[in-house]
Amino acid sequence: MRSSLLAGLRNGLLALGLGLTILILQHPLRELGFALLNATPEVKASGQAYYDALIWGAPATLLNFVLMGWFLGREQGGKVWLLSAVANGGNVVLDYLFMMQWGWESAGAGAATAASQYLMLLVGMILVRSEGWFSKVSRVGFRIFERDAMLANFKLNKDILVRTLALISTFAVFTNLSAGLGTLVLATNTLLLKVVSLAAHFIDGLAFATESFAGIFQGQGAKNKQANLLRMSCGVSLGLGLIFATVFIVFPSSIFRLLTNHSDVIETIQADVVWLIPVLGFGSIAYILDGYFLGLTKGRILRTSMLLSAIFGFAPWVIAAWQFRSNQMLWLGLSSFMAARTITLGLQVPKTLIDNRD
Repeated sequence: MRSSLLAGLRNGLLALGLGLTILILQHPLRELGFALLNATPEVKASGQAYYDALIWGAPATLLNFVLMGWFLGREQGGKVWLLSAVANGGNVVLDYLFMMQWGWESAGAGAATAASQYLMLLVGMILVRSEGWFSKVSRVGFRIFERDAMLANFKLNKDILVRTLALISTFAVFTNLSAGLGTLVLATNTLLLKVVSLAAHFIDGLAFATESFAGIFQGQGAKNKQANLLRMSCGVSLGLGLIFATVFIVFPSSIFRLLTNHSDVIETIQADVVWLIPVLGFGSIAYILDGYFLGLTKGRILRTSMLLSAIFGFAPWVIAAWQFRSNQMLWLGLSSFMAARTITLGLQVPKTLIDNRD
């Protein structure tokens, strides 16, 4: 009980500190990021409006990651599902209110996402309070900053931070080059990435469960259960990813017309939508392997895999895409990135079933 509470408090303080640091540095971060963006002035202005609103949700977003991990570690997946439903449902409602009713456009989209994260955090705090955890903080507060525990915590979070930054940077470069290839390519790729993100929301639920059970089975030394868990999760996740891809490939016009009324964008999407097969096919397995290794607290493996995938799987194709001005090569790079993540993580799985040491 106490160790669980201490883990939550330590990670919560770290998340809050990092979130506040991001807010303090939001202006230099914005200038740096948009200085690297190849886009028209209109696209940049829209992106900056979205960023300026979205960035205020950083502390809540990071704290929500801690809350979800804490609930999963205590085998309370139902609460994680509830929090995800609150965030996604709130985002949809606020998007409609801010963008469609109030006309806030890009700023409204950013504000809706940020506000939905604070709504999720509020519900999460209510759930924590309902279990009586707040009254126990005073009993363990003096142990929060114990040296060995804090060092171990920083070590794991350092690896996860590097891994996350590499992932974010990869998608940022993809979007940046999309903008450099023209407004039409940017609009098309943005819509396709929305599909990838939507599929990831569903697959993440399975990845969270895999993370939780992988840690439990590791603690029990039940390697057969770990192997069965991984086989089942990867199979179901791959099925979900391919179903998503197939639906959008088979009905591209009717589905994407719900998101845009620009016929030129619809035409271009019909030619590029097939890339959802490799991106979601490999990506669905990569998401599960991410959750698996997170559950085993193998942060170094996740960090190394992500860096190798970004450098050797993604970067060469991105350079070629820019050189030849090819959106197809850009998507090949993203597909190669997902495949590299799956391969580099998959190669490490046998070691976890033989020896639990990193």
